[in-house]
Amino acid sequence: MKELIMVGSGGHSKVVNETIAREGNYAVKAVVDDKFEEVVMRNGRLYMPLMTAASLLQLFPEARWIIAVGSNEARRRLKERLPVPQTKYAVIIDPAAVVSPSAVIGFGTVVFANAVIQASAKIGEHVIINTSSIIEHDAFVGSYAHISPQAVLTGAATVLEGAHIGANASIIPGKTVGQWSIIGAGSTVIRSIPGYITAAGSPAQRIHKGGKEIEEHTG
Repeated sequence: MKELIMVGSGGHSKVVNETIAREGNYAVKAVVDDKFEEVVMRNGRLYMPLMTAASLLQLFPEARWIIAVGSNEARRRLKERLPVPQTKYAVIIDPAAVVSPSAVIGFGTVVFANAVIQASAKIGEHVIINTSSIIEHDAFVGSYAHISPQAVLTGAATVLEGAHIGANASIIPGKTVGQWSIIGAGSTVIRSIPGYITAAGSPAQRIHKGGKEIEEHTG
C-alpha cells in the first residue's frame, strides 16, 4: 500500500479520509494543518503544523499527497505554498464512482461515491467531484473547481478554474461557467456565465459581482 500525506483536517477531510480507506490504495502516514501547534503521533499517524510539511518530503520521499480542503481558494493557496511537485499528488476515486476509461483526471483530484464521469470528459487538478454528481461526455472541469453533490454537467458543458457548482445545479450542453464563479444550489444554467460572479435560479441569473476573489485574481 502506498504512503499518503493528507493536507487539511476539517470536515471535508473526513470524507476524503473515508474515501481513501474504501479505495484501498493508500495508507495515510501524516496529516498536515495550520491548526496543529506541534508534531504528535496518534494511531500510527503524524499530525504536523503546515510549516513543517517540507520535512515530510525527506521522511516519506515516495509518498503521494492530497489537499483535503473544501474551499477552492484555499486549495489553490495551499498548492502554491507547499513545496510538493505536482506529479506527487494522488488521484483519489471512490470504488463506488463510475469513471470512463477515456476520461482524463488531473493530479490532486478527488471523486466521491456514486459520482459518474462519462466518456472523454476532462477534469483538471485539485478538483472535487462530489457525491452523486454527474460529468457527462466531453465536459470539461478546470483546476480547483468543486462540483457539489448531485450537480450535473451535461454533454460538452465547461466549468472553468475555481468555479463552484452548487448541489443539484445543472448546466445544459455546451454552456460555460467562468472562472471562480459560483452557481447556487438547484440552479439551471441555460446561458453561459462569465467569471467572478455568483448566479442562481432557474434559469440562473447573476445576483452578485465583485468582492474578495475578484480583487485577488484580477488585482
